[in-house]
Formats: sequence, structure tokens, C-alpha cells
Amino acid sequence: MADIVEFHDRMLSLGLARVSEAAALASAKLIGRGDEKAADQAAVDAMRKQLDMLDINGVVVIGEGERDEAPMLYIGEEVGTGKGPGVDIALDPLEGTTLTAKDMPNALAVIAMGPRGSMLHAPDVYMDKLAIGPGYDQGVVSLDMTPSERVAALAKAKACTADDITVCILERPRHEDLITEVRATGAGIRLITDGDVAGVMHCAEADVTGIDMYMGSGGAPEGVLAAAALKCMGGQIYGRLIFRNNDEKDRAAKAGITDLDRIYDRDDMVTQDVIFAATGVTDGSIVPGIKREVGYLTATTILMRSKTGSVRRMTYRNPV
Repeated sequence: MADIVEFHDRMLSLGLARVSEAAALASAKLIGRGDEKAADQAAVDAMRKQLDMLDINGVVVIGEGERDEAPMLYIGEEVGTGKGPGVDIALDPLEGTTLTAKDMPNALAVIAMGPRGSMLHAPDVYMDKLAIGPGYDQGVVSLDMTPSERVAALAKAKACTADDITVCILERPRHEDLITEVRATGAGIRLITDGDVAGVMHCAEADVTGIDMYMGSGGAPEGVLAAAALKCMGGQIYGRLIFRNNDEKDRAAKAGITDLDRIYDRDDMVTQDVIFAATGVTDGSIVPGIKREVGYLTATTILMRSKTGSVRRMTYRNPV
């Protein structure tokens, strides 16, 4: 009986890739069409349908919002056939709805899966985030440092100058002071309009993407997804929840969070081995987007397992 409920990440990984592929392919027909909601809904519907084919007893812990906000794939929703292992699922069927609607780079369909209880039940609030790639001592940078101290510390660890550091930051009015301070160090900044899961993942492949560090505030659920990616790729991420009002503090309490000032590291957000899949919707630095040719759509997926550190890039040519 124990074998039936064990989380076999190797066996489930290809199924997980099919889930992100389905979401990406479904939203592909809405690339550049200017309709964010339709693109997101197409991805949600396709992802839900594929999840229900998997032999898992799954619960969505990071999803499209609270039950009353999202018709499908809401936090707490049960997915799968119910016959397999109990699993936590973190997902963003379309990370970058605006990017898709405007045909801009780095829109992804993203999903992570781990044993039940392995992922932080992050409430739908903001999180202050800081991430770097693999190869550095733990704690070389921290959220308690100022942005300029982080740049200096990473430059020292990398044996380079601040001028050689590039920081990825979400382009938002709330980040104006952050951007000014980072630029004053001499570091470069890659501004992104959306998609901070991809932004964090870029740090793990600095040789390819040219990005050394991610910082700034964004959605807490995306922070957990990014932590799942770095659990597989290597790297560090730190997050501290930001509460703007009592309603958001109530959401945290509902999610079982009691220490509102806690700084979470990668292994706090994702405590056990996970599998992670991301399929490109629009072209990006991590994976290419959906390609159209007569009679076919081609999707590219990055599929990773933290247990082995394996990273697969797979191409799926799908007859239309």
C-alpha cells in the first residue's frame, strides 16, 4: 500500500510537462490578441483538464486566487484522479498574461509539484524578494541589507566590480527608489514589465541570461513557484511577506502564518524535493515560445527534478 501513495517524482515528471504544455498551447492562439483574461482562462481550462488525467491526489496550494475569486484552479482545489500520492501543487497557468496579450517576451505556463505539505501556503499578498544563482555561499546577500550592500556583496563574492553585476527588477512605480539606488552603484538593471518567476529563474542561468540577481516586491505565490524552480536549478531566494492592511493579515492567518515578519529562504518555501515544468508561450531567455507552422504547433518545455538536479529541455510538435 505504501508504494501506491509514495511520491514518485520520476514517474510523474513527464505528466507534469504535459500539463504545462497543454496550458501554453491553449493560450498560444491568443498571443498578441490584446485579451489577457481570455488567454489566462484558456490556459487555466487546459491545465485543469490535464491535471485531472494524472493519478494523483492533488491539492492546489498556489493557484489562481481564493475560491470565491477563481472559477478553477483556486487555492484548496482538489485535482487529479484521486488514486495516487497526496501532492501539493503550485501553478501559474499563464505567468505573464499581459506579456501574452501584447506578444512580449518571457510568458510561461508554470507548474510545480511536491509531496503533501512540501510547499508554503503563501497568501495572495506581496512579497519582498531577493534571489541569486548557484555557486555562492549561503547568505552572501540578505533582505536585511540595503540594495547597494547586496550589489557590493555579490560583486565581492563574484570577484568582480559592481559594474559587472546586472539586477533584474519589475518595472513598477513602487520600485523607483530601488532602481535609483541600484543604478547609483554602477550595476546594470534589466527591467521587466511582468513575469517575475522567469525573472528569478534568469539568475540561475546567469551565463545565458546575463542576470546575476533579482530584487523587488511581487506576488507571494510567484515567490513560492520561483523557489521551486531554484530548488531544482540551484540558487538562493529570500522572501518576506508585505501586508498593506488587516484584510491581508487575515489572509495570512487563514493560510496558517503566524510570524508576519519572518524571512523565508528557498528551503522554507519548498521543504521537500519537487518537480517543476515551464513551457514557453512567447519567446524568452529560458525557453522559446510556441512556434506555428502549417498543420503544427511546437512547444518547448524545461522540466526539472530537484532530487537529481536534472534539467531537461523538450520539444513537443503537436499536429493541429
